[in-house]
Parts: sequence; C-alpha cells; structure tokens
Amino acid sequence: MQHAVMSSIEWLLARLEAQRGALLPWAPVCLGVGICLYFTQSTEPSAYVLWALAGLSLGAAALSVRFSWSVLSLLGWALALTAAGVALAGWRAHDVAAPVLKWRYYGPIEGRVVGLDRSASDAVRVTLDRVVLARMSPGRTPARVRISLHGDAVDGPEPIPGARLMTTGHLSPPSGPVEPGGFDFQRHSWFKQLGAVGYIRVPLMPVAHPKSDSWSLWVFQTRMAVSDFVRAALPGDVGGFAAAVTSGDRSGMSQAALGNLRASNLAHLLAISGLHMGLLTGVVFAALRFGLVLVPHIALYWPVRRIAAIGALIAASGYLALSGGNVATERAYIMAVVALVAVMLNRRAFSLRAVAMAALVVLFLRPEALLGPGFQMSFAATTALVAIFTAMRDLPWKLPKPLQGAAGVVISSAIAGFATAPFAAAHFNAIAQYGLIANLVSVPVMGIIVVPAAVVATVLAPFGFAHVGLEVMGLGLRWILWVAELTAGLPGARSFVVSPNSWVLPCLTLGALFVILWNGRERWIGVLPIVAAFALWMTSERPDLLIADTGGLVGVMTPEGRALSRDRGAGFVAQNWLENDGDAAGQEASNARWESAWPGEVPHPGRASLGSFAAGAVWHLTGKKSAANLPDCSDGIIVSNQVLEASLVGCRVFDPKTLKTTGAVAVRLRADGTWQTKTARQVAGDRLWSGWPEEKRGRRNQ
Repeated sequence: MQHAVMSSIEWLLARLEAQRGALLPWAPVCLGVGICLYFTQSTEPSAYVLWALAGLSLGAAALSVRFSWSVLSLLGWALALTAAGVALAGWRAHDVAAPVLKWRYYGPIEGRVVGLDRSASDAVRVTLDRVVLARMSPGRTPARVRISLHGDAVDGPEPIPGARLMTTGHLSPPSGPVEPGGFDFQRHSWFKQLGAVGYIRVPLMPVAHPKSDSWSLWVFQTRMAVSDFVRAALPGDVGGFAAAVTSGDRSGMSQAALGNLRASNLAHLLAISGLHMGLLTGVVFAALRFGLVLVPHIALYWPVRRIAAIGALIAASGYLALSGGNVATERAYIMAVVALVAVMLNRRAFSLRAVAMAALVVLFLRPEALLGPGFQMSFAATTALVAIFTAMRDLPWKLPKPLQGAAGVVISSAIAGFATAPFAAAHFNAIAQYGLIANLVSVPVMGIIVVPAAVVATVLAPFGFAHVGLEVMGLGLRWILWVAELTAGLPGARSFVVSPNSWVLPCLTLGALFVILWNGRERWIGVLPIVAAFALWMTSERPDLLIADTGGLVGVMTPEGRALSRDRGAGFVAQNWLENDGDAAGQEASNARWESAWPGEVPHPGRASLGSFAAGAVWHLTGKKSAANLPDCSDGIIVSNQVLEASLVGCRVFDPKTLKTTGAVAVRLRADGTWQTKTARQVAGDRLWSGWPEEKRGRRNQ
C-alpha cells in the first residue's frame, strides 16, 4: 500500500515536472474560478470575508515562493489566485457602488450626455451622468441613467456628446432577470453604475454647451465626431458599419442589417476585436517598415523593425481609445502590445502566455467581464487559434507558399467559428449554419480592402482627402453587407437551441482548457467533461410555466411549444422566453398556440384567461375588471397584472405586489402532480445589485 502511494506521488511529480514552463496560462483559469465563486454566491460576502481571502491569497503566495517548484508550491499558487479572484471581484463590486432608483419616477430629468446607442427595438438611447432629479437628494440620485427616445423626442434636437440636457420622462430601477437563471440586467447595470432606465416622449432641451472636462468625455466626443464624419461620407448601413469599425459606434446600423450579420455569423466584424486590431497593426507595421527600407541609410543603420513596431503600437493605442475600450478590444490591444514588444526583443510574437497575460489584465481591471459573452467568445477564439497554429507550426510538412494564405483564412475561420459556437449558442440560442462560408468570402475583404482603406483615410484626413479612403472602404463593406443579406436569406440560415443549464459552460470550458493547456497524453482526460457538458445540454429542460415579474405575461409549455397569454405587450420578455426555449416563433404565433390549446380563452383586457396545467389550472387576469371578478380556484395558479386584495384559499397568487419581492417565476410539474416553484430571487440571491424589497411573509396564501 505504501509503495503504491509513493509510486502515485512520484508519477504526479513527474507529470507536474512535464508542465514546467507551461503553467502561466493556468493563472487566469484559477483567477477566473475565484471570480465565478464570488458571483455564484446567494448572499453577499461581508467585508471581513473579502479581507480574509485577500490575506489568504498573500499568505499562500508567500508560502509558494518558499516551497519553490513543488506540489505544495503549485497548490499554493492555485489557492492564492482563486482566493484573489473572489476578493478582487468583491472589491470591484463595492468600488463601483452607486445609488440605484428604488421606485418608478416621472418628472424632470437633467444630466450630461456620456453615451449614445440603440436598443433592440431600434430606439435611440442616451446615457446621462451628473444626474439631477426633482425632489431627490444627491446621495439618492443615480450616478447614471439611460433614457430611450420615443414620440416627439425622436424628431427633436439630437443629443450632443458632452452637452447638458433637460427633459421630462419616466424612470424605473433596472429590471431583474426575465426568468430565474436568466441574464441579470441588475448586475450588468450595477457595474456600469446605471441606476435607472426609462424613456421620454418630449424633446430634449440643451441647457449647457458641451465641455471636455475629462479624458473619458473627450474620447467619447472624439469618437462621436469621427462617427458623424464617416456616416456623412458614407450614408446608410454602409456608413453605420464604417462608423462601428472605426469608432465603435453602432448606432447608425439598422436592425435589419444587424440581424443579417448575426444570422450569417459576421457580427464579429462589427466589434473592434483581434481581427481589426491585428489587421490595423499589421498594415501600419508593414507600411512603416516598407517605407523605411526604401531609404538606404535608414535600412542599413537604423533598427527598422523596432521603429515599425513602435509606430504600430502607437496606432494600436489610438485605436483602443477611439473604440471605446470594450472587452474584446482590450484583449486584442494587450495581445498586440505583447506581440509588438516581442518583435522589438526578437522573441516569438504569439503564444498561450500572451493570451494568459491578456486575460489576467482584463480580469484584474474588470472581473465582471468574465460572465459576459464578449470575454468568453473572444478568449475562446484566441486560445483555440494560438493553440492550433502553434501545433501546426511543428508539423513536418508545409503547404506550398501560394496556398498558405488561403489555407490560413479557411483554417482560422473554421477554428474561430468552432471555438465560439458553443458560447454563442448558449448566450444567444442560435447557430449560423452558413457562417463558415460567409466568413470565408468576407474576412479577406476586411483585411485586403476595408482596414487598409481606413488607414489611408486616417492618413489623408488632415489634408482633406479622407473621402478617397472612405469610398474604397465603403466598397468592401457593401460586399460584406451583401454577403450577410444573401446568407441570412438562405433556408435554415439559423437554427435555434435551448438554453443550457448553469453547469454546461463551466464544464465545457474547463475540459477544453485542460485539453489545450496540459502537456502530455493526460490532456485527453479533458474530453470527458466536454462530452458530459454536451450531454447535460441535450437533456436541458425548460420550465412548464413562466410568469413575468410584472404579472403581465404568462407562458405555458405545450407539445407545440410555449403558449403565451398575450399577442402583444411585454415583447422583450416574450422574445427572451422563446429564445431560451430554442423556439423561432414570434409572440403572435406563440399566442395562437394558447388559443389553439384553450379555444375561446385568449386573454383580452378586463377578461380572465384559463389554461389547463396538469393537475391544476392557470388564470391570467389582465386589467382592473378581471382583478375585481376573481374565478373560483382550487389547486391552481392565478397571475394578475393588478394587485389582488381578496383572499383566495387553495390558490397560488402572483400579482405585482408579490412578484416585486420574488421577481420572475418558473414552475415545474413534479411527477406526483405538485408544483415546484423557483423565483428569480432564489437564483440570483440577495446581492449588492439585487435591490429586492423585504418579502411579505404569510400574505394571503403564500
């Protein structure tokens, strides 16, 4: 027995010895595990716990240095990084803390324009800071609010970046998940210091001229100025596409064009990510190097490569500032910096170490980014590309040089698409069937025409000839938009998948990372959690009943798909429910299922609707009249968008007063015919960003 234990220890030490020099990429993995542990807690860790974890991290790191290169050292570093991830995420959550609106507000709104974008419904949205609300003290006023422009506000004065505006509108706190376990907009808003969202129907009124009193505001104004200039030269979706590529401003793109790009898996060309940053730095580096070697004295006596790398680094830094600095751009910039510094030092430009350094920097600056699709898809694609091309570099055979460029495009598009597909499907519930083909005929155009033309336009802009480069750029973007429209129109261009349970992506990610990062044949053990993840995904089940957090919509699962109680209203909730079901039907078609399942019971204002639900029944009451005329209920569920004051024995009641404390509700039917209820509050927990009111215990039949 003792001999077997010693042999196992010796084997483990030998395997760890084989990892020498390849453990740095595991650092962001351990840090990410700690960040995940923080966000998955149901209650907020106290400051004492966070300080204790920070101390544990420092102590474990110190011990790891003491026991250099041993099992204890490696375990110590893993513990140190994991504890640091929890403490770092907690510190970040407290650091960005800002007031959040606690009730619905209608009245004057004043603030400074610091953000412009468009909503999913194509409405212009304006983000304001330095907010002033009527009869609200500064200590309770949100740091930022976001308002959508509707009605007369659309035709009124356009919001000018940096200008101080005044208007009158509706505001409310950021909403919780549309269903338990869904995307948590409250958490997303917390880290953006967005304390209220709403809409206006009256024009904006400027009350102060734009000022550039901070670096971030100056960058935002510059971005918008570049976007306006580009869109003036290239109108329509082409100009909106060009503005997105050059300044990160997507507000000029129509929803139809965005939908085509998503359906064809070309939406990544909108994001300023590794492709754009790599192409830009490559074009600038090549142009500078070529220009310098044309001068014989410089070519012979000057460090041409280093000078070109420095010029490319300056261009990349400017592009980062101009882009708005999202997660994908930050990752791409750090990778570019590492690659260019490696060129200056005559070292290998791309490696998994460079990817690890980029991940560490991004997670240190914004730990919450780990939960977003941008971080996950960006690093999945980059890690897979670096790993595969590193392995291919050591192959004994090479393709002929004329074919290497074309093969590189095909292979890179296939690898990136394959690596990001599970994350895209998990977050957006859709798979682009013809994405590889669309990328093969679009990505080369981006590299050969669009990015070089953008560089030319930038160089010629001070001389008033930017339109020369922009016109060429527009030709390439028109081609990409045409490919996207053609691809999206093909039969079966998009297939929809059900949302996975919460264990699928972590299991899949850790398995894939083990396969990529571990040295030796043991790496193939990582295939097991990958297979398990897909098996879990295939067996994912959706709730039998979903209830919106306002009581305004109910969705019952039927053999034909989810039947929605209303054909309009609560459109965002309806869309998300159907997408999570992997259902391509719209709200009207889903409401028709309700009518088909329960003829004559389609809900109308002031009338109750009834849907049979196994052992009980579901009533959805809309309007004050139906709330005043309650049905007889026994072992059923009543959902109302009006507060119900009457006592209903034997019924589960979900009205706005109850749902305010629980959030959205999911109900499953157990094998014995009883209900299993799960609320958004139970899943999300009581965290800094939750803002749940106190639950009313013992109210009615709850």
